Amino acid sequence: MTSSKPAELPSLEWQVSSRCNNGSCVEITRLPNGDVGMRDSKDQSGPILEFTVAEFQSFIYSIKDGRFDL
Repeated sequence: MTSSKPAELPSLEWQVSSRCNNGSCVEITRLPNGDVGMRDSKDQSGPILEFTVAEFQSFIYSIKDGRFDL
């Protein structure tokens, strides 16, 4: 995982969950190099976390598996 600044990337199409209704969400996009970008929906000019597809898939599987449940 790396971090990029928004100014370093061209205009991207960001997606957010349809269940996001309070603004405390993350947005994701496909980056020009094929990686997955993730940012805070409340700070769209803030840093972008960059994951390889394999890293992002592992993250999603971990969420579904309950590994981050509190």
